[in-house]
Order: sequence, then C-alpha cells, then structure tokens
Amino acid sequence: MIIVIKDNQMTIIDEIRNRFEGTHEVFVHHNRVAIQGISETDLTQDEKIAADAIIDNVPAAVQGSRLFHPEDTVITTKHSQIGGAHFTMMAGPCSVESAEHVMKMAKVAKSGGATILRGGAFKPRTSPYSFQGLGEDGLKYLRAAADAYDMDVLTEVMDQDHVDMIARYTDIFQIGARNMQNFSLLKAVGKTNIPVMLKRGMSATIDDILNAAEYIAAGGNHQIMITERGIRTFDNKYTRNTLDLGAVPVLQKLTHYPVIVDPSHAAGHTEFVVPEALAGVAIGASGLVVEIHDDPAHAFSDGAQALKPDEYRQMAAKAFAIRQLITTPNEEKSEVTL
Repeated sequence: MIIVIKDNQMTIIDEIRNRFEGTHEVFVHHNRVAIQGISETDLTQDEKIAADAIIDNVPAAVQGSRLFHPEDTVITTKHSQIGGAHFTMMAGPCSVESAEHVMKMAKVAKSGGATILRGGAFKPRTSPYSFQGLGEDGLKYLRAAADAYDMDVLTEVMDQDHVDMIARYTDIFQIGARNMQNFSLLKAVGKTNIPVMLKRGMSATIDDILNAAEYIAAGGNHQIMITERGIRTFDNKYTRNTLDLGAVPVLQKLTHYPVIVDPSHAAGHTEFVVPEALAGVAIGASGLVVEIHDDPAHAFSDGAQALKPDEYRQMAAKAFAIRQLITTPNEEKSEVTL
C-alpha cells in the first residue's frame, strides 16, 4: 500500500512508522509512505482521517514504483548521466582480451559518442570450456582504457565473493541475465553505493525483473537501471533471443528507473543488431549497450553479434539523430535530419 500524504499532515509519517515498523517494511519518499503487505482496510478510521490521503494498492515493486517515486531517477557517474532526459551510449567488446585490444576498442567506443566502456573480465558462458575471462587483470586493462578516454566502466559481477574486488575497478556493476534472480548477489550489490545495471532474465516477466530490482533497492542502493536484452520465445532460429520492445514503455510506466536496451544479446547476429538498436531508441529507451570488435571472426566471445567500428559509428550517429527527433518539440522537427 502507498499513502500519499498532504503537505500539512506530514507528521503522521512518524505515527505510521511507529505502528508498522517491525512487522512490515516501511519506505518513505518525500510525502509518500509505502507499507508492504497491508491494504487500506488494515488502517484504523482515525489514521485514515488524520492522513486525509490518497491510498493505492501496489501489487509488485514498491521502491521502484512510479506511485512511490513519480519522478525519473537519473544516475550520475563521473562521465555519464543515465535516465530522465538523457540518452547514454555504452559500448565495448564482449570480453576484455588484452590491454592493447580494449584500449583500441575504447577509442572506437568514444568516437561513436559512448561515455561508458563495457567489457567482461569474468564471463558466464554456456560451455565450461569456453573463454571465461581474464579476471582481475582484465579489470585493470578495462579501467586503464576507460580512464584514457574519460569514460566510465561497466562490467559484470557474477557472484557475491567478487563484489568488493570488482568495486575497486568499476563505475557500474552489471548483473547478467543468468544472475537476475541470484538474490544473494542482488543483496550484496544493494549494500554498495555503485550503480547497478540489472538485465532481464531470459524467461523473466515484468514483475520478475521489478522484484529483482527491489532486492537491490531494499539494501539501500537506488541507483538501478533495468536492461531489456531479449527473452526466450518459441522461435530462436533466426535471432538469439526476442527483443521485447514493448517492455520498454511498460517498464517506464511502472518504474522510475532508467530502461536500457541491449540489441547485441537480443539479436545475436550483427546484421540484426543495428535495426534493433534503432528501434530501441525510437521506442524511448534511456540508452543502448552494444558490443563492438574490430575482428569479430576472431573474438574470444560472441563475435557473431559484435559491430565492427564503422558499423558501430554509423549506428550511433543514427541513434543520436533518432533520439533528437523524438525529443524535439514538433515546431522544431523540420530542422532535424537523419
């Protein structure tokens, strides 16, 4: 239940805390109080009259809900602003392969307007015999490349034992699709003050991803972005996953967190990455995260879905143009060209 309290009745917040804390989770955001696990009928008549409030029942997320937190969350890092009116490009190789290669890819990412360098140092792979990443050395290479081009680092954390170590190198934790419901890991990153990119699981519903975000928020970390990266459907013959573009506006209606689109993992094939990326921008995503590689045929992982440098730069130029078009007032759109 969420209670929206009038400005002249703010003192009732303490009364609500005193009554329900210890038996229910109570969250306060400005003039809104969220109490998990109860409905309006659980309040006394005196409490209803004293609050003189609007009461809504919220079935899923609480701290992530628009009803609790109407304004957009904007995540601010050293080089990026994510969410709200901002559009953020994130790019880099699937895996950090060497210091020299990730430095080269950082230059490419920056040239396309990216402010965040992505790259995996610990890789969750389908086969145990596939390349698993360079570990902490890979993090050092990634950090150095990002710093050289004034970019932020986005990298995946796979288990709670690595949280403290990876925190020394990254600006944003990535929780991969396979770990979306690794609740111990979600709780661990929730105790940090480092932003978290939470990717939707391959079979996760909208409520599943919102509830996963709650595990992070419940620990005190509200710097969360949700990423649509494709889900498993009845057909994966032609693409790796099915990009659920409809989830973007749905999530933006339900939650105040930024919503990012990952066309690389959805498409799985380079030829489909660009149109899916542009569709993600057109539908209103707060940013894109894409994989790039200068020699995809010899990439250590996921080369089939990596954009070559020129492909990436062309895609990025179109993406920023589309973003400008959809956010420009109607009277000015005649001046916008693609």
